[in-house]
Amino acid sequence: MMKKMLLTLATSALLAAPLAVHASDGHAEGAHAAVADSIVAKEREILAENTQGRGFGPQSPRDIDAIEGYNQRIFNAAPASTSMNLCNIHFHKNAEHKAHDFSVYAGNGNGYGYLSGYKYSGHLTKKEEKSFKKDVCKSHHGDGALMSGDTIEVHYVYTTAKVKPGPTLGACLSDSIKNPQLRVETQVYVLVNDKNALDFKNLTTFEKTGSGLYQAVGIPDNTGTPVQYAGSTTGPSYNEKGSPYQVTWSVRPHVAKVNIATVGKWCESNIFKENHGHGVRNLVKNPNLLSQIN
Repeated sequence: MMKKMLLTLATSALLAAPLAVHASDGHAEGAHAAVADSIVAKEREILAENTQGRGFGPQSPRDIDAIEGYNQRIFNAAPASTSMNLCNIHFHKNAEHKAHDFSVYAGNGNGYGYLSGYKYSGHLTKKEEKSFKKDVCKSHHGDGALMSGDTIEVHYVYTTAKVKPGPTLGACLSDSIKNPQLRVETQVYVLVNDKNALDFKNLTTFEKTGSGLYQAVGIPDNTGTPVQYAGSTTGPSYNEKGSPYQVTWSVRPHVAKVNIATVGKWCESNIFKENHGHGVRNLVKNPNLLSQIN
């Protein structure tokens, strides 16, 4: 029963759930129209109310260029990912986090985490932006398929539990450890129509080391020193409530270019059963819900 409850809660961190604030505004999850600024403001207000004085730990995602945070809930940082097990890989359409290289706001989205987040702020060539001939990782949440020039944020999730990589955050839990430490190695990619760009299959390759730990071996090592901070699980189901899960984040500040065709192939078949980009949680701006970045 306990494992089932944890699995349900953890999985909800990756799935978009209808938000209470939209109950009377006529928006459907698949709607294309962006919600008003007042809706997002109301979500932030409700989040503040629902977490005030309740002891929630620091939340995610955040602007990694802004170091201030006043949340007083302290937890030990997870070990280095090399001492943990890779348990899941998934991605969000548009970056959940914000940094100088991915700072273009995609908009408020449809109110359920789709068509929001942050996009690559650099420039691509006309060739890189050329339309791809096939639908890539097509979603049915109102945001369609991925296109050349789109931004994705990939989460390589690690756990201290003895597990094998698999679908959802449920793969990071075990019967033996109900409260494993979690770390997310994070890389933002921009999709380009260029066969010479990085291959997503290689970027998501993992293997079992001699010490018996599963490791993602293709994460780029040239996209800047990761910004580490104490946070939580993400996903739009937490736009109005605090996430109770403690996560150590390592977010790389620079983007890498990936061949859009290879992302499409990965969505067609992968061990994580991922076939489209997940929605994004509103950027957490309330300093009382953020940790200090050292």
